[in-house]
This record gives sequence, structure tokens and C-alpha cells, in this order.
Amino acid sequence: MSRDRREDLLATLPRHEAPVILVDNASTDGSVEAVRASLPAVTVLPMERNVGSYARTVGVEHAGTEFVAFADDDSWWAPGDLARAVEIMRAHPRLAVLNARILVGPEERLDPTCAEMADSPLDGADLPGPALLGFIACGAMVRTEPFLTAGGFDRVVRFPGEEERLSLDLAAAGWGMAYVDSVTVHHHPSTRRHAPEQRRTAIWRSRFLTALMRRPLPEVGSVMVQALRTGAPERLGLLRALPDLPRAVVRRRPIPPAVREQLRMLAKGAA
Repeated sequence: MSRDRREDLLATLPRHEAPVILVDNASTDGSVEAVRASLPAVTVLPMERNVGSYARTVGVEHAGTEFVAFADDDSWWAPGDLARAVEIMRAHPRLAVLNARILVGPEERLDPTCAEMADSPLDGADLPGPALLGFIACGAMVRTEPFLTAGGFDRVVRFPGEEERLSLDLAAAGWGMAYVDSVTVHHHPSTRRHAPEQRRTAIWRSRFLTALMRRPLPEVGSVMVQALRTGAPERLGLLRALPDLPRAVVRRRPIPPAVREQLRMLAKGAA
């Protein structure tokens, strides 16, 4: 998915080794026209408005393939690693999401979240790497059937932080997620990014809505209190969540005890 990052797209799209579907979130910078003119092999699905990460769900539905690899407009999979990821997915039938190692920038720094995933305390005996209860969408491959059955990325959370609700639902359904260090995604963050305060606001909006949809009510209250105590961007995130509260409540399905226990294990490990 992409929005108003024409130059990033024209630089990264040619790096992909598999058929590409670009879902454009109502760009106003000529992205759709530029990609269609320069890269006719790319399937472009223009959205009438910005639907955030739900655009990825649109792309998966359109693809109709057994597996789909995600990439943002500033990321791409290393040569040969898409095929390697497919082999790993097929060899591990319970694996719904493979999270690749993500190298950031020209200096190829390991994304700090990857180090956290590599140290996951969760049991992943039947998986190709450390078991997860989350992933990074710009560097993940998904198995289409469980992805869509779990609802994909939804219209409520949108972006960023869209991975959490989906991960909880996949885990609740018995699917596995794993970090696989032998597969690599390159991420060169775009210069057209939100300011840190704006991103904090967006993340806490997503965090609160996800909690409302899937966490026990006392934990929803804890998320709210934490946001109120942390700072102005976090409090603004709660405010920004208000228009979507009715849709979040309608979709409320608290996760089962087994998944809550996994969350407690992760929290204990992080502490």
C-alpha cells in the first residue's frame, strides 16, 4: 500500500521479484499515473479514499494466491527470499505469518523489533523460528486463508499498529507466527514520514481501539490510564479513537485465556 510517495514507489517497485499489486490510498501526487506509465506490469488498485492498512486486505483479496508477501513503498524483499519464504511456509502448515529479518537503511541496521522477536519466550516447537504474537507488516508473508478468515487488516484500526488485532485473532484460532532470520527484507524509511508526535498519537489510537475490541475491560481501562498519564500525543490518540468507538464495540470479541497467557509471558520477558 502507498499514499503520496511517488518517487519511493518508482525506486522500490522494480526490485520485487514476484507479481506486484499496488493498492494506492487516494494519492494526490500522481502516483497511480506514474506507476502505470513506468511499470505496466504492476497491478494498480486505486482507492477512492485513504483506508489505511485495510488496503493490504484489498490487495490480498485481489491476489487470490496461497501466500502474499507485504512490502511498503519503502521496503523490498532480498533477492531470492520470496521463494525461500514460500518454501518455509509450505514446510510448516500451521504457520500463518512469517516475519523476515528487516535491515534498515543503506547501512543495513537490524530493526530493533527483530531483536525482540528473536528473543521471544513463546513456544514455537513446530515453527521455523521463535514464535510471535505480532509482526511487522512491511516485512511479512501471510498464508491467505487464515489471514482473510481472521478478517485481515480492518477498517477500524487502519494504521499504524494494525498488526496487533490480527495477530491476536490468528493466535486465538490456533495459527502460528514466527520470526525467520534467514529471510531478509530491506527497509529504507521514506523521507515523507509523519513527525514522531503524530506517529505516537496514531499508535495510541490503534492501541486503544485494539484493546477495546480484544482485551478484558480492566485492561482496556489500563490502556486508557496509561495514555492519559504519558503525554499530550497519547491523550490525543484517545480523542482520535472516539469516532471509531461504535464500530470497535460491535467487533468486540475478547481473546481466550490461552492467548492472554501468551501476552503475560511476553510482558514478563520484556520486563
